[in-house]
Amino acid sequence: MGTGGQSQEQKTTYREAMREALRDALRSDDRVFLMGEDVGRYGGCFGVSLGLLEEFGPERVRDTPLSESAFVGAGIGSALAGMRPIVEIMTVNFSLLALDQILNNAATLLHMSGGQLPVPLVIRMTTGAGRQLAAQHSHSLEGWYAHIPGIRVVAPATIEDARHMLAPALADPDPVLIFEQGGLYNASGELAPPTAPVDLDHAAIRRPGTDISLITYGGSLPKALAAADELATEGITAEVIDLRSLRPLDDATVTASVARTHHAVVVDEAWRTGSLAAEVSARIAEGSFYELDAPVERVCSAEVPIPYARQLEEAALPQTADIMAAAHRAVD
Repeated sequence: MGTGGQSQEQKTTYREAMREALRDALRSDDRVFLMGEDVGRYGGCFGVSLGLLEEFGPERVRDTPLSESAFVGAGIGSALAGMRPIVEIMTVNFSLLALDQILNNAATLLHMSGGQLPVPLVIRMTTGAGRQLAAQHSHSLEGWYAHIPGIRVVAPATIEDARHMLAPALADPDPVLIFEQGGLYNASGELAPPTAPVDLDHAAIRRPGTDISLITYGGSLPKALAAADELATEGITAEVIDLRSLRPLDDATVTASVARTHHAVVVDEAWRTGSLAAEVSARIAEGSFYELDAPVERVCSAEVPIPYARQLEEAALPQTADIMAAAHRAVD
């Protein structure tokens, strides 16, 4: 901070950045409201909405019954009526109770009505493991939702994206699902003022490199960056791609990276079989096959329900050492 001036960057956390995004949305548009389990008096199960009830009142920050199908359906109905609801689902596992509403209503109504019924709905939910919350609270199912036409799926992995992805999501006429990896909520750093609106259509190069592309999203981004740091000490420069948007996928950024590095590792906290990592790998094979000097490597979670015990949970999840090992298999 300069003498007599204001700092250009603000120290904050991922959780606080998301809270400020919610606050800004509620302030700037009277149609916006937040609803979900414990978002009001309790301040959100992960503390994201803490203080918003006191600031905006119970009409704008609405606690709901423990029925995901009911309150996601209410969100769809209010979006159809002209509101801009933000629905919070506690964890991605519980979103399966609302899958009928998301797939058969939110994602299809615009198409089935011949363009007459847009559903400008935002659904936020926590995903991923690493916090000893056991199997029913720890899975990474965002790839399932990325399979569905008619919705947009995004995964903010940085404090900047946590702060600035919500506004363009609310402006989107289609349903947008925002997946927040629970292990990121306490991540802290400097939040610089935005230089441009967040682009929900494109991946981001978080670290440039020339030897191998590490392609990931969400909670695996810090691990990929840590692996890139370690690889650099061995003379291997890794380019780290943050997908950011899981539907639609930004093929152009990925294929351009592979064209530069000729090697690729896809890191995905979900299970390997039928995963988003499988889709990205297939697209690399389709679009960049002759650029590859080695097969695409995938680093995914073990195909088991996520364990509760810390050492077993860590063993089940992709770790920095696993990413480095995959990178060595590709380039050695």
